[in-house]
Amino acid sequence: MSGFFEEVKRRKVFRVAIAYIVAGWALAQGLAQVLPVFDIPNSVIRGVIALMLIGFPVALVLGWVFDVTPQGIQATPTVAPRKQLRRNLFLLVAIGISAATGFFVLPRAVAHKVDKSIAVLPFENFSDDKENAYFADGIQDDVLTNLSKIGDLKVISRTSVLPYRGKASNVREIGKALGVATILEGSVRRIGNRVRVNVQLINADTDEHIWAEDYDRDLTDVFAIQTDLSQKIANELRAKLSPSEKAQMTRKPTENGEAYLAFVQAHNLSCVFEDF
Repeated sequence: MSGFFEEVKRRKVFRVAIAYIVAGWALAQGLAQVLPVFDIPNSVIRGVIALMLIGFPVALVLGWVFDVTPQGIQATPTVAPRKQLRRNLFLLVAIGISAATGFFVLPRAVAHKVDKSIAVLPFENFSDDKENAYFADGIQDDVLTNLSKIGDLKVISRTSVLPYRGKASNVREIGKALGVATILEGSVRRIGNRVRVNVQLINADTDEHIWAEDYDRDLTDVFAIQTDLSQKIANELRAKLSPSEKAQMTRKPTENGEAYLAFVQAHNLSCVFEDF
């Protein structure tokens, strides 16, 4: 094995590997900054990275076979026996493929672990009575609270999402600013004792819809809406819920719709004073 590393050093393969990795990293960073400006999908970046990973073993082989000299690119002189040369070349290709596979699989595994993060943006009030804005705020706040009870989820605080109320901000920019993988947007329309809630879960990286739901229920079913909504979001993000967390999410604070409205309105006023 020592003979292999001595041969790698003599053929300057390490230099080729380092130069390739640095150039590939610089290219990926440049694409990540430029492509969103032209609204080019992230699949292009992923494709380029995949090509670079495939090319890594090829670059190592070329670095093994050839050398850059003042006279130009020339074949590196062989000093080892032919049998040992084939073995060394096989080891080099195996190491190159393993390294490229590791670079591809490891970031995906890490990304999968941190993808259980969400920001619940303030819900829009689509009610004819604009004073019902407090009700939309209450729905959003309760959903956020329910999700916060799930230990397997990273949920951004109400204070952090409040600045995005009523703003047509880019989902990717919001996700990047808040450090989350998913964004929940929603709207609420209340007509008398009927409530309509529309929500959509969005991938903050690709701006693609992951899941959407529309609820049209009686006011007394508002807690069922919040519970069902929270559980479906947890399922979409593959978050694990313990029995106690499920029990907390399904527990109703009251059976009285009017009492709930009074509580939500009072809570909303207290939050306004706190923010003020």
